[in-house]
Amino acid sequence: MINKLHVVSPFDGHVISELEFTHETEIEDTLNTAERVAHSHDAMIPPFERTAILERTANLVEAKAHVFAKQAAEEGGKPLTDSKVELERAIQGIREAARSINQLVGREIPMKLNGPSNNRMAFTIREPIGPVVAISAFNHPFNLIVHQVIPAIAVGCPVIVKPALTTPLSCFNLVQCLLEAGLPNDWCKVVICDNDLAERIVTDPRVGLFSFIGSAKVGWALRSKLAPGVRCTLEHGGAAPVLIDSTADIQDALPLLAKGGYYHAGQVCVSVQRVFAHESIANDVVRELADLAKQMVVGNPENEATDVGPLILEREVNRVAQWVDEAQKLGGTIQAGGAKINNTCYAPTVILNPPHTAKVSTEEIFGPVINVYTYTDRLDAIERANHIPFSFQAAVFTKDIDVALDTVKRLNAAAVMINDHTAFRVDWMPFAGRKSSGLGVGGILPTMLEMTEEKMIVFRSALI
Repeated sequence: MINKLHVVSPFDGHVISELEFTHETEIEDTLNTAERVAHSHDAMIPPFERTAILERTANLVEAKAHVFAKQAAEEGGKPLTDSKVELERAIQGIREAARSINQLVGREIPMKLNGPSNNRMAFTIREPIGPVVAISAFNHPFNLIVHQVIPAIAVGCPVIVKPALTTPLSCFNLVQCLLEAGLPNDWCKVVICDNDLAERIVTDPRVGLFSFIGSAKVGWALRSKLAPGVRCTLEHGGAAPVLIDSTADIQDALPLLAKGGYYHAGQVCVSVQRVFAHESIANDVVRELADLAKQMVVGNPENEATDVGPLILEREVNRVAQWVDEAQKLGGTIQAGGAKINNTCYAPTVILNPPHTAKVSTEEIFGPVINVYTYTDRLDAIERANHIPFSFQAAVFTKDIDVALDTVKRLNAAAVMINDHTAFRVDWMPFAGRKSSGLGVGGILPTMLEMTEEKMIVFRSALI
């Protein structure tokens, strides 16, 4: 049995830290503790204290943001410049949760509308759902933990969090800040374990809500094994489509698309992947997008000048290379990149018209690859964009408001950006996948609502 987890740099493989795996007996104690805390109604941390804890947490994270950003870049491979932005978002998200506690309100239920409801009043309150188990992903190692752990604390749910084994240090950094800010130890526990033990935690009947960010295959499989009554939220990937019509300002659009496609080496669930360009501008789109790809600085994520860092694992570099090779063999034309730089980095790539049967067209690449497809008929392009099992965020670039709104209506997506890239997000907006891409709604307040339940109170009195 492996007793220690070696956390290594995805760029050059150096060992960053060693962590002890959580033992099975500790897991049982952790579940018992979470259940006890969740049902200790008289010992519940009141909202004003939870608000203060979160505000102090945000201040602590802000004071250490540079150190935490360097840690996130080192363990996750996201360039330091982008990791700094991630920390800024994380701080904003913690403060947003503190501000949103006062929005956990119920509603009035109309009474006196018929004879049986006379002399009655009714209203609802929101209560915490119980212990939350969160399994997180590597690609935003600090901010994803914020989005799963902080809402739970905000609403009054104890939380057990399992970070990605490739990037656990950012999780520990956040949790340590929570504890320093005054959160009692029993309210948040980090577990480091393999998938089998994680499944045992997730499927335990003591769990109130399961929060998952990661592979659709894993997420949907775990959902099918949850104990009766356990709620869940799932955030999976996509293969984000972008439609560029003939009126679009491509000088404005293409830098946005390059950022949206190559940000964190394409390892983003709403990364720009499939660009449908009208035939009248397609050549310009491909040429200029390829030029932008070639200008990207690929390398050490801890270097301030780096645009694109490594993929999280060497096997992912090999997978991306295989998918690009397949697309080329099936008729796609490589306009930029199309090759491994080394064992950990892949060149930012542009593929023109890969077949719609190729993996780069039908599955989430999760690598620095953008496909460009030419089209003549906009409705046909939209149909092609929709014809995959994923649906998350999408985009349309146009100067024609009618085209913009009609395209928004027809694209199957939870959010459509007009004249912006698909990876745009602020942390207070709802964030959700459709179809295979997810279940439930993310974002700070939406997640807080997912982690609470409504209770109705009906009061009868002859004086009402």
